[in-house]
Amino acid sequence: MNIQQRVGVFIDIQNLYYSAKALYNQKVDFGKVLEVAVGDRTLVRAIAYVIRAEHSAEQSFFDSLKKRGLEVRAKELQTFYDGNKKGDWDVGIAMDVMRLADKLDVISVVSGDGDFAPLLEHVKSLGCRAEAVAFGPSSSIQLREEADQFIDLAELKDNILIGTARPQKPRVQQKRAQPRPVGRSPKK
Repeated sequence: MNIQQRVGVFIDIQNLYYSAKALYNQKVDFGKVLEVAVGDRTLVRAIAYVIRAEHSAEQSFFDSLKKRGLEVRAKELQTFYDGNKKGDWDVGIAMDVMRLADKLDVISVVSGDGDFAPLLEHVKSLGCRAEAVAFGPSSSIQLREEADQFIDLAELKDNILIGTARPQKPRVQQKRAQPRPVGRSPKK
C-alpha cells in the first residue's frame, strides 16, 4: 500500500450488519472496519449508508458511527402498498463514488454485494484502484474478482466484531497486473 494514496471508503452498513449477524451472531465495530479499509493511507472521505428503521436505539448507533469518523447518510425504509419493505443504497453509493472518483486514488467499497462489481470495473477505467472489504463467506465472487484488492473481514473477525479482541493483520488478496501487448488496444 502506498501511504500517499488518497482513499474514499463507502460502507454499506446493512450489508455488513446482516452478514456479521448471520455468520457470527455479532455486531461490527465500524470504526475498526474503517481502519482496515484505510490502512496507513490518507483518508479523504468515509461515508456510512444507513436505512432508518424507526428503532429506538438507531440514533445512538448513528451517533457512534459519526464519532468513529464516518459521515452518515440515512434513507427512510420504503413501505409499499402491499406491505413489502425495501431499503438499499446501491444507486446512492454508486453516485457518491462517481462524484468523488476524480479526487481519489483508491475507492474502497465495504460491502459484499455483487451489484457493485460493475462500479469497481468502471472506477478502474477512470484510473482509480478498486478495493472491496467484506466478509468472504457472504460476499459475491464477481465483486471479489473485480476488485484489485479484497480484504476478507472473516479473517479479521476477532478484531472487528464487538466483544472479541485478538488483533490480527489482514491478509490481502492482490491481483497481479496482466501485461498488455504494446501497440494493441484491449478487446472489449
